[in-house]
Amino acid sequence: MKQGGALDVRMLRIFEAVADTGNVSRAADKLGITQSAVSQALAQVERILGTQVFDRAHRPFTLTPAGIALSRRARPIVDDIDRLVSDVREADLASRPAIRVGMIDSFAATAGPAIAKKVTASASQLLLSFLRPLPSMSWIPLSLLWFGITETQKYSIVFMGTFAPALVYVIEATRNVDPLLIRAAQNLGASRWQVMREVILPGSLPQILSGMKVILGLAWTCVISAELIAAREGLGFLIMNGKEFFQTEVVVLGMVMISITVLITDFVFRLIENHILRWQQ
Repeated sequence: MKQGGALDVRMLRIFEAVADTGNVSRAADKLGITQSAVSQALAQVERILGTQVFDRAHRPFTLTPAGIALSRRARPIVDDIDRLVSDVREADLASRPAIRVGMIDSFAATAGPAIAKKVTASASQLLLSFLRPLPSMSWIPLSLLWFGITETQKYSIVFMGTFAPALVYVIEATRNVDPLLIRAAQNLGASRWQVMREVILPGSLPQILSGMKVILGLAWTCVISAELIAAREGLGFLIMNGKEFFQTEVVVLGMVMISITVLITDFVFRLIENHILRWQQ
């Protein structure tokens, strides 16, 4: 019989199973494999050793002298392998709860803040979407109930009419800052405060100031609206009073005063903008 190759653990395990059961079919059932696989393994063992390890003339099979010698050496090897596999499985099962706890802790540490940030952003976006469509005129009855015909009532109308649009302008301006500039600053070692002060604020300020011009006109609209409906003084009150007494010149004067005031305010705002954004010129 030609010799060649080397024995492996699978061959030794099949050999020991046949030696214990004395039968190929019983060994196959014990190991959960097919009879042909058992026969092929035995054939490989005998081909490697160059001799027969079982006397197949007897039923059940009996070991030949070579088989007895192989069994003496193979049995400790197979037992050691079985113990090793058992120890590894027990160690794996013991470590799984710790792994699961570690995964949970890691998930809570990394995904928790991101989820909280996303929930906060969604809630803020929902609140803005609810407030933004409401015109300033719709807040006048509620402000009269809360504050009466006072200056505080006018301030509340201006605030409720301009807060949501102003916040939207600020959010969109900061979102439009080039992310490459932010990452470049972070790579150079800038802290979060430095990134905010040196990158995000200068990058978003032009768009924020442009939005504030629109908000300024909207604020004037809110003031005049409040004065037209419920006020004891102011340009809106002057216009409504002139209307009641059919004084056209008073109404026109009030309109001209509104335009002049807005022009002056816009001019002052432009001076401030040019001073703040002088680095753009």
